[in-house]
Amino acid sequence: MRKLLPLIGTLSGSHPGGRSALTCRYRCGDACFHEVPNTSSNEYAGDVIAGALSRRSVMRAAAVVTVAGAGTAAGVVGAPGARAAGGGPAVSGSPAYGAGGAKGKVKGARGLRFAPVPPNTADAVTVPEGYRHHVVIRWGEPILRGAPAFDPERQSPEAQAGQFGYNCDFLALLPLPGERGRQLLVASHEYTDEILMFRGYDPDRPTREQVEIAWAAHGLSAVVVEEDRRTGKTGRTGKLTPVPRHPLNRRVTATTEFELTGPVAGSELVRTSADPSGTKVLGTLNNCSGGITPWGTTLHGEENFNQYFANGSRDTDKRYGIGSGATERKWERFDQRFDLAREPNEVHRFGYVVEFDPYDPASTPRKHTALGRFKHEAATVRLTHDGRPVVYSGDDERFDYFYKFVSSKRMRHGTSRRVREHNLTLLDEGTLYVARLSGDSPAIEVDGSGRLPADGEFDGSGEWIPLATATAGGAVSHVEGMTAEEVFVFTRLAGDKVGATKMDRPEDVEPNPATGKVYVALTNNSSRGTGANPKADEANPRNANKHGHVLELTERWNRPESTRFAWSLFLVAGDPEDPATYFAGFPKDAVSPISCPDNLAFDDHGNLWISTDGSALGSHDGLFGVATSGPRRGELRQFLTVPVGAETCGPVVQDRRVLVAVQHPGEVDGATVENPASTWPDGPGHIVRPAVVAVWRADGRDIGV
Repeated sequence: MRKLLPLIGTLSGSHPGGRSALTCRYRCGDACFHEVPNTSSNEYAGDVIAGALSRRSVMRAAAVVTVAGAGTAAGVVGAPGARAAGGGPAVSGSPAYGAGGAKGKVKGARGLRFAPVPPNTADAVTVPEGYRHHVVIRWGEPILRGAPAFDPERQSPEAQAGQFGYNCDFLALLPLPGERGRQLLVASHEYTDEILMFRGYDPDRPTREQVEIAWAAHGLSAVVVEEDRRTGKTGRTGKLTPVPRHPLNRRVTATTEFELTGPVAGSELVRTSADPSGTKVLGTLNNCSGGITPWGTTLHGEENFNQYFANGSRDTDKRYGIGSGATERKWERFDQRFDLAREPNEVHRFGYVVEFDPYDPASTPRKHTALGRFKHEAATVRLTHDGRPVVYSGDDERFDYFYKFVSSKRMRHGTSRRVREHNLTLLDEGTLYVARLSGDSPAIEVDGSGRLPADGEFDGSGEWIPLATATAGGAVSHVEGMTAEEVFVFTRLAGDKVGATKMDRPEDVEPNPATGKVYVALTNNSSRGTGANPKADEANPRNANKHGHVLELTERWNRPESTRFAWSLFLVAGDPEDPATYFAGFPKDAVSPISCPDNLAFDDHGNLWISTDGSALGSHDGLFGVATSGPRRGELRQFLTVPVGAETCGPVVQDRRVLVAVQHPGEVDGATVENPASTWPDGPGHIVRPAVVAVWRADGRDIGV
């Protein structure tokens, strides 16, 4: 029998999934240890009567076949001075860890023909045999003219504002026409961990300089990168290096001016003493995953913004998880806008989707209020047949909801200023919806164990419930008892009122560009079925769900503007030997174990790539590829793992290159600058640094073929 790795010291402890207490503390303000914000008594998926649309009339499972092949282990490619925690990499004996043998032709779905990386606890980036990797850019590397080289002992707000930010999450690689071998890298910087940034940091008494450095380390970075000049022309490397001082390089921080757009702009709910107009906001916080628009901009979701604001007292504050006391970082001591007792409306200016134009360094980024205010994990775009954008987004909270926005305006093609200005308004007018799901199996067959119902699938139908519509002349609420402005600012409460389905932390959402099916990562929810919390339902079928699952959604007639859809659970994550797991019907003795799916991406072959956050299986987080169609649908293979304490973010999957963001390496309980838990990426004697990593095949061929 295959054995999973033992839990790694205090990496899991009593915390949900495999997160350390330090990660919970700095990334989300210990959200899972506070009372569940959603205490509404709305309907759950298992309680809703099945709608007129049957899932079986829209979606059928593909046939599956058994994978042939025996196992060999993947190689570990470490950073200089990398060490293996817990005695080095552990190799499983499952047939999944060979799939044909590393020395011969590896069998599998096209794009996934690599020997899977086994679960391990190495303090390194581990990639398949025959692949190479390197660090593209680290926290603190200078990208703007005049920015100094990184010196951890001589940090300053001015230096950090010109350097690559901290804890990169969402990544986008955009084309640069006319600059051969170059691309434009855009990265979100989710949060800062001051204990790992500053020597001798005192969390009870942070200095103004430390706080201002943290402000500058949040936000976004745009930096031009180029292929290795020695081999880039032959395409035999995936190496990328930054181009310092390029005119498109840019930093956006917690003090950059943003324009508030859409139906809430100018509302009394967002006016403050510093901005009585209610249209200008300083900064963006906790930018998590995002998306690329068809008109060439990037979208970034403001996620755990609640943790930056002190002294919340209203019911609406509580619904958003805002505490009644001081914050972890104590920013309210240095800027009153973070103190809700003094600036109660400032928090209403965060929790939106940010739009950033990386091709115009003079542009003002926008916060789109028409997409609603909640903990946006992502914002991904799909166009209707007549060219209107539809934006999907999850609210990353236990028992919160899954949303979409359908624009009423059509995208225009072209590069003129008039066209670009028009396209920047596409997300200001349209209708915001929230999802309600119903299962098609009797409730008695969904018992919380994860055992499949009699029909062999967790599946059903659903509807998109309209919340509010924004137009050029105003906005209309579709929620009884709430104005349109209230719907867009207090979107969670609107979802409560209309009976949206309470989900297990809906995070990244990604439409398949080939089929139009939409995939939703539901990371975990160890609170489900505990105490007075909702029990399992068909869309969230396990109580104490510590491993998460991936939902597959098909809009009616495959039209993204439809208000009806069919759904099924594509993956139910965990140890494949656990009966409570499911891999789209694929044989479970031929897949990699996976826990806590988070970010999603597609390759050109139609494979879904999944990065994980907080694996509860004892291994480090990683990146996985899984076939979504054909006879190998559900075949999942691990492509890489990240170092001690780190989370895998990004990702970007190109024909000959994969990029991931290695977020919060070394973020382990008890770790400090003086007592690091990781030596990645630069080895012993160097401060641990979040970074972007590129992976490619050593022979220069396409990934996984």
